[in-house]
Amino acid sequence: MAISYNWTISNLDRRTSDGFIQVAHWQCTGTDGEGENAVSSSVYATCSFEDGDINIPYADVTETDVLGWCWDNGVDKDATEASIADRIDALKNPVQASGTPWAAE
Repeated sequence: MAISYNWTISNLDRRTSDGFIQVAHWQCTGTDGEGENAVSSSVYATCSFEDGDINIPYADVTETDVLGWCWDNGVDKDATEASIADRIDALKNPVQASGTPWAAE
């Protein structure tokens, strides 16, 4: 099954004087499979904006707008999704384990 990715903006930091968005808090979650067999991993980070980067009034900004600004300002969408895919692969195919042979599993 292919990994599905969900990009979200969880919060925005803005100046109260003019509503300029200074920082976007974003998260990308990748999920492979469904139900109890699903394996997922996520990345949470922030993206800062310089004055002049954003020209939409705060009240009119959409999550899609902010995600686009993040991707245009250094958040590498493809690299983020590839990193999540690598983590999911490592969770599904571990190369290390811990425990003792005499303990019940």
